[in-house]
Amino acid sequence: MKFIKTTEANSKYNNLENMTVSDLLININNEDKTVPLAIEKALPQIEIVIQQAVTKLKKGGRIFYIGAGTSGRLGVVDASECPPTFGVDSNVIIGLIAGGDKAIRDAVEFAEDSKTQGWQDLQQHNISTKDIVIGIAASGTTPYVISALEECNTNKIITACITCNKNSPLSLTAQYPIEIIVGPEFITGSSRMKAGTAQKLVLNMISTASMIQLGKVKGNKMVDMQLSNDKLVDRGIKMIMSELHISYTEAEQLLHEHKNVRASINYYNNGNR
Repeated sequence: MKFIKTTEANSKYNNLENMTVSDLLININNEDKTVPLAIEKALPQIEIVIQQAVTKLKKGGRIFYIGAGTSGRLGVVDASECPPTFGVDSNVIIGLIAGGDKAIRDAVEFAEDSKTQGWQDLQQHNISTKDIVIGIAASGTTPYVISALEECNTNKIITACITCNKNSPLSLTAQYPIEIIVGPEFITGSSRMKAGTAQKLVLNMISTASMIQLGKVKGNKMVDMQLSNDKLVDRGIKMIMSELHISYTEAEQLLHEHKNVRASINYYNNGNR
């Protein structure tokens, strides 16, 4: 099948500058509504990637996200949110972006065009066959990402990808492609919009489902979250109250002593009351 870059196709809306704010919002919202439906079609692909990721994580491996521009930033965001949410080490899910950390805030010219830097960035983290690498690129044509996955394939490292074009070079490179076909953007070519939203939702699924499979959630609570501010401490106390049916003061004392919701619950359930 011929590769057509639908993310670059002409918007079905025109004369945007003449629209009222209300019209802009309605039309953007209408386009955004199509994203979950596009993801639904790819759920089997997403499931396979999560199964591969969980297998690696359970054996001590890591998940790497690698991307450029918006795609890279989304990977970095998802990776950086896992330690506080699930209490895992920051080395379990790692986000890499073309141009390095500077590119998180400022565009680094031509960084995404390098055919060697992606693999070099992975090597800085001692990438191995224990890990899985997920390339993220809306277009599916980013050299930084594709070349990194090619090297991973050569070195027998599991590869997956998230892209928004069907049969893209990235899809054909990844062993386990995820294709979310969201179609043309509201502003032609602005893949930070629907494509970015799709990528963020899929990343949420990958990290969240993987962490649940690793036992980082009890019931529906983040029992391993880091207690890094007063709001989270209060949430942790209330989790303990709900689970153990004890007072706020008792739960607060447990959390103060054990510094972790799960540890507090386990201590109490083991007869230490």
